[in-house]
Amino acid sequence: MRTGHSLLIAFLVLLPAGRAAAQDIDSGKKLFARCAACHNAETTANKVGPHLNGVIGRAAAAVEGFNYSPAMKQAAAGGLVWDDAALHEYLANPKAKVPGTKMVFPGLKKEKEIDDLLAYLASVSG
Repeated sequence: MRTGHSLLIAFLVLLPAGRAAAQDIDSGKKLFARCAACHNAETTANKVGPHLNGVIGRAAAAVEGFNYSPAMKQAAAGGLVWDDAALHEYLANPKAKVPGTKMVFPGLKKEKEIDDLLAYLASVSG
């Protein structure tokens, strides 16, 4: 009987976390509307900015055929990879992370917004 209770408690504890994750993705999708004028996330079509489909774990300046700024090319040559930490820094303040970037977006100031946006990007990356 104890095992049954333990499993039920574990299920009830984990259930809200799954719902929160779904809400985070939904929130991130809404936040991505700010990015959608310049970036695409759900396909690999480029816009003014490179597509962000599969960006998590991708090397900087790696989208074939996109004309990156010299600053982004230099960051890539320096080994910049868009992992969670690098994306957090960039989304908080793009010009501080990659001085000279062409991206005009000033950044997201709330950590939760960055987390939600990254959850959305992870959800659509193929």
